[in-house]
Amino acid sequence: MARPEATTVFTDIFASGHLVVPLSDGNGANFGAMPVSPRGEVVGSGVPADMAEDMTIAEQHEWLRTFLRRRPVSRRSILLGGLAGAGAASLLGTPFGRAAYAGATTDSPLLVGGRHAAFGADPSRQLRLAAQLSRNPGRGRVLVDIGPGRGLGHTAEAEIRPLLSQVPQVDGSIYTVEQYYVHAAFDNLAPGHEYYYRFRIPGGSATPVQAIRTGHRKGREGGSFRFTMMGDQGSNTTPPGLPPGRFDDNYYQADNDPTVVHASAITATIARQDPVFHLLAGDICYADPSGAGLPPRRNLAGSPPAGFDNYDPTVWDVYLAGIEASAARTPWMFATGNHDMEALYSPHGYGGHHARLDLPDGGPKGCPSVYSFVHGNVAVLSLDANDVSFEIRTNTGYSGGAQTSWVERTLKAHRADPDIDFIVCFFHHCAYSTTAQHASDGGVRGAWAGLFDRYQVDLVLQGHNHLYERTDPIRENTPTRQAPDGSVIEPAKDGTTYIVAGSGGRPRYQFQGGEPESYRGKIVPGSNAVPNSYVWQSDGTKLTESINWSRTRFDNYAIVVADSDPGQPGGYSTLTLRGVDEHGTEFDRVTLRRAVARGHTVPTKNPPDHPGSAPGHR
Repeated sequence: MARPEATTVFTDIFASGHLVVPLSDGNGANFGAMPVSPRGEVVGSGVPADMAEDMTIAEQHEWLRTFLRRRPVSRRSILLGGLAGAGAASLLGTPFGRAAYAGATTDSPLLVGGRHAAFGADPSRQLRLAAQLSRNPGRGRVLVDIGPGRGLGHTAEAEIRPLLSQVPQVDGSIYTVEQYYVHAAFDNLAPGHEYYYRFRIPGGSATPVQAIRTGHRKGREGGSFRFTMMGDQGSNTTPPGLPPGRFDDNYYQADNDPTVVHASAITATIARQDPVFHLLAGDICYADPSGAGLPPRRNLAGSPPAGFDNYDPTVWDVYLAGIEASAARTPWMFATGNHDMEALYSPHGYGGHHARLDLPDGGPKGCPSVYSFVHGNVAVLSLDANDVSFEIRTNTGYSGGAQTSWVERTLKAHRADPDIDFIVCFFHHCAYSTTAQHASDGGVRGAWAGLFDRYQVDLVLQGHNHLYERTDPIRENTPTRQAPDGSVIEPAKDGTTYIVAGSGGRPRYQFQGGEPESYRGKIVPGSNAVPNSYVWQSDGTKLTESINWSRTRFDNYAIVVADSDPGQPGGYSTLTLRGVDEHGTEFDRVTLRRAVARGHTVPTKNPPDHPGSAPGHR
């Protein structure tokens, strides 16, 4: 595909060409001179596509810094409403509507929208509340009222985090967006308790009062609970008043059912499940809507011309508005995928996440999406597979091995803890999958699968492949038993179950040629054996592998619903896993089971606050 403008303008400004890429991922794998990423798997944030394919995120970021130093944008050209020039039109589909962004100034109403919550490192006592502002607040303040009842009763001032995005265009111009996000952290809350909150502008608008729950304290005493998971969601919302396809570049084309807007349907299904938390395994909003990594050429009249793409930071605004129906009540916990590495922001392309999202700390230094938390009897680890991937290597090795060392320490501590029954890891790239598009990543498998075996990880949840696939339990790269729909699995002896659910809204992928779907009501005997799958190697090539662990395959939009039921001493704790489609219909189910030691009692730690006490804010 010819791209005559893609290099002419840029190389005149920054003619150094390709930079040297790392020869190792930090874990001993050598890459040689292979391209860093496959064509079409680079977020198009302004670096010429032919260059970006051979550049790490750090190198892309330095390229952008050099470009912007040579073509500075005056802050006077950035409207107080958030956008420069004609760009103001692009926020019409955000939570705020036309009035807020049709040339917003300091006289325009200051509104709050796109609310989304998260846990802190201790879900039983820490909530993180975030939202977006409709314009630059100037010297204005944003308050959060919170309390154990609808009367609220406690007020704290929110932190305002600005985010400036400058995206070079192929014509030499710079598309500039300034967004404002608000965050409030509350500690010392009562475990397992419902709170109510609202964002409020002094003397101005306020959001509706919203209920939200803290998590269970560590152990079994809090009883049963539910969580959900999926990945690769994006947004199918087209802003009002603009041509269809403005935000999606026609990527959300008619699929299995053109009457269903799949990303929105998935959010609605999650909301109906009313989980205590939701896990999203990377590729969150797709600010580069097509995900093809093409050179950016912003075009308000609709989709850009063939061979070009839009990287538009305001897609985040539409996305946050789209998930608010669930995320305002349910903490959404994010991992990062390859489409979440946005080279505009340092470090490692994750700086934008700090402004927009709240992720727990406690992971290795310099790895913001790597963290762990414990809810009741379930420990959860969010991992950054970009650090170990052999397929897409723009960030491979960025932690210098620190993440994998942290994973081992954390898994060891969790498995030794008698209050924890189940360990769940979630991340983006797949250790085990058979799809035609991405299949399995040998870097992920090599870095972590052995640790999952050693510390008896019960469940691994993955995205990246846009469909649903569940394995039989695996240990040492081999299935230990068959686990058809309805099975009871004992991970302590059977091994780890891996599920791919990158089916949160983006158009579906396919399985290998001749590989049928197989799920409840459509079981294909013997279809677990797939002779023509593949795994990515350290040199960026694919190695064909014949496998026999692919148990359930569902090529449609779906989520994972997990129900934890803690057991009594001498009995069993269970974690029931269900595949549920976008309409809420179950098509797959297995139950993980672990024995609870006799005579074990749960010590009381950090007795709960009185429900009426004031939350601690920082």
